[in-house]
Amino acid sequence: MAVVEAIGVRKSFGHTEVLRGVDLTVEQGQVVCMLGPSGAGKSTFLRCVNHLETIDSGRIWVDGVPVGFRQHNGKLHELREKDVAAQRRHIGMVFQRFNLFPHRTALENIVEGPVQVLGVPVAKARADALALLERVGLAEKASAYPRQLSGGQQQRVAIARSLAMKPKLMLFDEPTSALDPELVGEVLDVMVSLAREGMTMIVVTHEVGFARSVADQVVFMVDGAIVESGPPEQVLDNPQQPRTRQFLAKVF
Repeated sequence: MAVVEAIGVRKSFGHTEVLRGVDLTVEQGQVVCMLGPSGAGKSTFLRCVNHLETIDSGRIWVDGVPVGFRQHNGKLHELREKDVAAQRRHIGMVFQRFNLFPHRTALENIVEGPVQVLGVPVAKARADALALLERVGLAEKASAYPRQLSGGQQQRVAIARSLAMKPKLMLFDEPTSALDPELVGEVLDVMVSLAREGMTMIVVTHEVGFARSVADQVVFMVDGAIVESGPPEQVLDNPQQPRTRQFLAKVF
């Protein structure tokens, strides 16, 4: 069973159609990198997968369950917010901005979700959080507050916080775009290690080198639609669509 199955997804904001019939399948353990110009709809699609945005038509399933809806008597009914929140427990999302609690330490930021949402005992949550900090190379920063961390360090804490919820799927929305160039590598290294460990991931990114080395599938979006997709060696090295070639010529 696919971890993510999107069929005919459409989304408009006012009179502007941002997603125009997006189809995408992500199998377990796959890394899918979404490329494209700003305004292509990549981030909106990612937010729809997590039901942070409600789609206008089409369907999205995560792990076989319709996102944000339940099926009853052949019809789909939108879930209440608390039920949507329960679905999101299984989906980790890392944003462009780190969104850490400024008044909590790195350790406390990671512990919060498992304790408050999953009911994990505090002692176990702390032990797990320390292991995650070590995993992202920040074991010595457990007691540091976000203001005491660089942007790259904050983003690695944000990744650890998502992993603490033991997600089936990780969504990354341009996780390095807000970072100084010299800090990008430390975040990408963590993402590479996650990919090698078999985490299912959808990554919206402009980091073409990362997509080339890690992605199982590269998706190129423009004007709310997927115009080309396939293995990185196909899409990045031998793109078939003129719009893809034009975009890559500017990126490389």
